[in-house]
Amino acid sequence: MDKNTRSEILETGNGQIKSARIVINAPAEKIFAILSNPQRHKEIDGSNTIQENISGPHKLVLGSKFGMKMHLGVNYRILNTVTEYQENSLIAWRHVGRWIWRYELVNIGPQSTQVTESFDASRAPLIAKAWLSLRKAYPFTQRAVAKTLVQLKAASEG
Repeated sequence: MDKNTRSEILETGNGQIKSARIVINAPAEKIFAILSNPQRHKEIDGSNTIQENISGPHKLVLGSKFGMKMHLGVNYRILNTVTEYQENSLIAWRHVGRWIWRYELVNIGPQSTQVTESFDASRAPLIAKAWLSLRKAYPFTQRAVAKTLVQLKAASEG
């Protein structure tokens, strides 16, 4: 992967939704197989907060739960639930904070897929939104989303 590979940061019009997109030279099925396997999330994590997958299936579907060992200043564990799912085109999950990580895949050619990742805290409880603001999490999260897509591209094209 070229060190200059970048994803495109998208302006969502909502400060609580951070989004980016990238074109990956791989079919949607291959990319979705990575996204729907929580054991591979550490490999593509642009935030460098995932330490390891500790529970869950090898293939996520709607309603699946999966746990991660995380580190962001302190060690913690988080349980995620898949809340949106369309095979090879959409997967999203959330945890107790109710913010959502969403991946949307669109075929743009036989070996080319546009992937958009969004971090969405717009429907989170007020206390979760306040915590994100207090921690100045939104700029960090925007960079993490963009980096995750670059890492997803490398994993999918490799």
